[in-house]
Amino acid sequence: MAFEGLTTRLQNVFSKLRGKGKVSDEDVAEAMREVRLALLEADVNFKVVKEFISKVKEKAVGKEVMESFTPGMVIIDIVNRELTELMGGTQSKLAKATKPPTVIMMVGLQGAGKTTTSGKLARMLQKQNHRPLLVAGDIYRPAAIKQLQVLGEQIKVPVFSMGDQTSPVEIARQALQEAKTNNNDYVIIDTAGRLHIDEALMDELRQIHELTNPDEVLLVVDAMTGQDAVNVAENFNNQLQLTGVVLTKLDGDTRGGAALSVKAVTGCPIKFATLGEKLDALEVFHPERMASRILGMGDMLSLIEKAQLNIDEDKAKEMERKMRNAEFTFEDFLEQMDQVKKLGPLDQIMDMLPGMGKMKQTQNLQVDDKQVGRIEAIVHSMTVQEKQHPEVINHSRRKRIAAGSGTSVAEVNRLIKQFDEMRRMMKQFSDMMDPKSAKGGKNKMMKQMQKLSKGGGGMKFPFR
Repeated sequence: MAFEGLTTRLQNVFSKLRGKGKVSDEDVAEAMREVRLALLEADVNFKVVKEFISKVKEKAVGKEVMESFTPGMVIIDIVNRELTELMGGTQSKLAKATKPPTVIMMVGLQGAGKTTTSGKLARMLQKQNHRPLLVAGDIYRPAAIKQLQVLGEQIKVPVFSMGDQTSPVEIARQALQEAKTNNNDYVIIDTAGRLHIDEALMDELRQIHELTNPDEVLLVVDAMTGQDAVNVAENFNNQLQLTGVVLTKLDGDTRGGAALSVKAVTGCPIKFATLGEKLDALEVFHPERMASRILGMGDMLSLIEKAQLNIDEDKAKEMERKMRNAEFTFEDFLEQMDQVKKLGPLDQIMDMLPGMGKMKQTQNLQVDDKQVGRIEAIVHSMTVQEKQHPEVINHSRRKRIAAGSGTSVAEVNRLIKQFDEMRRMMKQFSDMMDPKSAKGGKNKMMKQMQKLSKGGGGMKFPFR
């Protein structure tokens, strides 16, 4: 999970401040020492950390903080705003040419994920009803052209290629003409990388830049390399005048140093981040939302946007009707899990829910997609009748389902029990929200909510 170590450390620091009615200068100094150590451990650039702490400390010891009713919360808000500012302040949008096509140059070292990221960016633009053209400009890395062609086939986006015997500059020239002929409004040029920055690489990139006059020059860097990623960004920016950065493998970077340093060191905004291997796993980088995630406050806006893009509205409405009328079956449960999986890995979804990071930490809650696979295996091992009427599942049927799904009878029992609890909760909640149940007034509804909260309900993962 991105920023896992930093999030845990910061939550521990701020939990001490939250409960205090008054905060002294010593309390602030101690908290800032802890924050400083947390940022350095997260591999954030030393100068960036020093300046960040100085800004937060200056604002945190102000009169309005010291005399506030909730000084701890005010300090957390200051840290939140400064983290947001550190990563760019606001979202930096993709440039758009006044006259199509918009040209995007993808640059970076070998192994950073340029080719895959080019495919992901094309997929994102395609979803926004654009007509991108991918250009295979890396003629040096074995199979680079083939890799881009395979990605293009997967997402149904055309790939312009002239093989590996033509110069990348000529490929870029003819690709622009191809885009104009076929009305492609975005051209994404996948350029060559090296194991290190050298003059030959930069000279070739400068020639492509001069010819195509790109609207965007996006540097693709591996977030997991920490400060090396920042150094690479600084070197590329000095020679190519970057317009933005794409951080790859951010989901695998538990420290987060690159995300927190790159804008401050280079001045280049982070425009996108990849959080997974799937072709849909490219996210627009929102500094304020990322700061919220780092502080364990969740990111509901991104979760809602994901849901709007990936979840079928008609199916969602039908599911809601079934839940209200207590007609929810195991078949519906499978359907719902399929919809949720479209949002991305479960661990990432949980991190977007406010307070879930703290719950994962305190309750040692581990959720991964293998657990979902085990649940699905159990349900798939049921007959149609059993899925629609779980009450018919007796002991012998449970043994058969366990054998068929490669799980134990105890796991099958647990899932069925929790499914029953979930259905009961849905029915109670539905009755509570029914206008007829409101006749007893607000007090009756409050009692029903208390009863619901004490009912031990809630769908837990049975295999954690």
